[in-house]
Amino acid sequence: MIVKQSKVILIGAGPGDAELITLKAVKALKIADAILYDALVNPELLDYAKPEAELIFVGKRKGCYAYHQDQINELLVERAKSKGTVIRLKGGDPFIFGRGSEEMQYVAQHGIETQIIPGISSSMSVPALQNIPLTQRGVAESFWVITGTTKDHELSQDVYTAAKSNATVVILMGTAKLSEIVKIFKAESKQELPVAIIQNGTTENEKVGIGTVATIEEIYKTNNLGNPAIIILGEVVNHRGAMLEIAENARLCEAQML
Repeated sequence: MIVKQSKVILIGAGPGDAELITLKAVKALKIADAILYDALVNPELLDYAKPEAELIFVGKRKGCYAYHQDQINELLVERAKSKGTVIRLKGGDPFIFGRGSEEMQYVAQHGIETQIIPGISSSMSVPALQNIPLTQRGVAESFWVITGTTKDHELSQDVYTAAKSNATVVILMGTAKLSEIVKIFKAESKQELPVAIIQNGTTENEKVGIGTVATIEEIYKTNNLGNPAIIILGEVVNHRGAMLEIAENARLCEAQML
């Protein structure tokens, strides 16, 4: 058997909706000889793979790892050498808290060609599809995207700095630290700052909780929210309610005209 030239392609699978993946990524999936995919990847995307492609689940669920990171790195190299074109498929964008850079460095150090195909990050797409813009003229001039849990399993210190700003703050993987996050924003006298928590964004299982810094913990419990979810803090969250109100008023006006 003649093995193709070894190559690893790092692909962002998008936030969850199978249609939110790039055409370039789909083309790559169709030629892959092996695909290593994570837990947050929509399984429908694997339908693009050719029948003989090897599919390897390397994600984690509820703290249980199918493979540890060093094992994933080794698998990428081994499969690239033995099979040819390997896809590393990760949720969202793999360069935004996805450890994609670490994996590509490891592969490159073994003399294997690498390619990156960016994905649509949940940090921007999930709020957008709920009518929450991260920037809005006269409301928010910038935004932060922060990991809620560092490699040491602690809340990022950047949250303290972000809480002092007027920027929109998006926190990924942060619901386990919600009480700590709320405390930080309360210390900046931002009890009334709007907050949204969106679980399973862009998927059929999406759930949303809207409140303020003062109320969001109770709303999180009442709505039975959990992971995976993102937290958005900022005045831009109010845009969602405004859009719902506009839509409802338009519906009532149309009904009166009938």
